[in-house]
Amino acid sequence: MKIGITGATGQLGQLVVEQLKQKTAAENIVALVRTLEKAAGLGVEARAFDYERPEGLAGALEGIDRLLLISGSEIGKREQQHKNVIDAAKKAGISWIVYTSLLHADTSSLSLAGEHLATEAALKNSVIKHTILRNGWYTENYTASIAGALGAGAFVDSAGDGKISSATRADFAEAAAVVLTNEEYKGKKFELAGDESYTLTDFAAEISKQTGKNIPYNNLPESEYAKILKSVGLPELFADAIASWDTGASKNDLFDDSKQLSKLIGRPTTPLTHAVKAVL
Repeated sequence: MKIGITGATGQLGQLVVEQLKQKTAAENIVALVRTLEKAAGLGVEARAFDYERPEGLAGALEGIDRLLLISGSEIGKREQQHKNVIDAAKKAGISWIVYTSLLHADTSSLSLAGEHLATEAALKNSVIKHTILRNGWYTENYTASIAGALGAGAFVDSAGDGKISSATRADFAEAAAVVLTNEEYKGKKFELAGDESYTLTDFAAEISKQTGKNIPYNNLPESEYAKILKSVGLPELFADAIASWDTGASKNDLFDDSKQLSKLIGRPTTPLTHAVKAVL
């Protein structure tokens, strides 16, 4: 049995590889990466794999039985990129694909949902056995802004009072490893989110509590938040997208209380207090 991991040098992919090494022999794992040099420290076989170069994908998948398709990072290109991988998987005889989708992709107002739904449809039409991991928000999406909030004296965003059920990348990576090593999960779909839910007011309060500083949450209109993101150097389209996603969070698009993630990994998801403390 060989398990291929696309995007294996990415922030999620590296963690999945490490989790898999605890569940199966390293020789059973293949890192599928755009840049081979970056995979040197993973301790597993690495093969060149570029979503944008379909002509080389099937060959790179030779001998692989199970494939984790981690969604690409190039928004707007992902539908075709993922289709390239699925088509190559059919040619290579992959028996099972596990795909990282988006929480409640079929009802979410987030602009990200469309490409994920298109990929889910492509998997359904491929006749390859597959499992859908609809991942919620990474806690790191917010903890990455802690330093900036401390410098500015406030945490700014446009998520209002929306409830966010985030989990850490490590939590989601463990879930992927659990699924990939257990055939009973073939054909299933999971809505994966953290056990606890919080608003960004709660998040700012946690930063304040742990630092002893008063860090309020300032909720801004989407356009104003986008302007701030652009002012700190984010590309215009990406800044607009981030602001729109947090507006989606205000509608509870990032909320889920089914606790499917903790059930899958057999432990509680990482508490917000721990994630904030780790960054601080």
